[in-house]
Amino acid sequence: MKTKRILFGLLLCIGLTTMSCSSDDNEGETLVPLSGKWDLSKTGTVVGGVETLIDAPQNASGCSKDYLELKLDNTATYGNYDSTVSACALTTTTGIYSRSHNNLTISITGGATTTQDIVNLTFTELKLRDASGAITVYTR
Repeated sequence: MKTKRILFGLLLCIGLTTMSCSSDDNEGETLVPLSGKWDLSKTGTVVGGVETLIDAPQNASGCSKDYLELKLDNTATYGNYDSTVSACALTTTTGIYSRSHNNLTISITGGATTTQDIVNLTFTELKLRDASGAITVYTR
């Protein structure tokens, strides 16, 4: 009986060891879904290694927050609320997006293509940083 327990324990240890040494690592890439509607929350920069974030000045007072919507079919929509002409008028710009590891590339139809690093991605926050060091934080 004691031999069976020792043998079972040894087999259990070997099984756990081989299962934990897997080659399916995600190389630091988060597995949280990127698709969804993300509200613009904060913007900022990194100066001298110090990150400084402020409430996004792009958000018009009294309006819903500007947003970035990423759909499963890889379409992207920027929503911008502006009260310059009429109260909280929504202007949308569409394009496509792609993700490669921790990079997000958005190509606006008839416009520019931007690639940003995904600094943080959780179920409630998407933090992006572009090549110049500008940071954009979206929440949902």
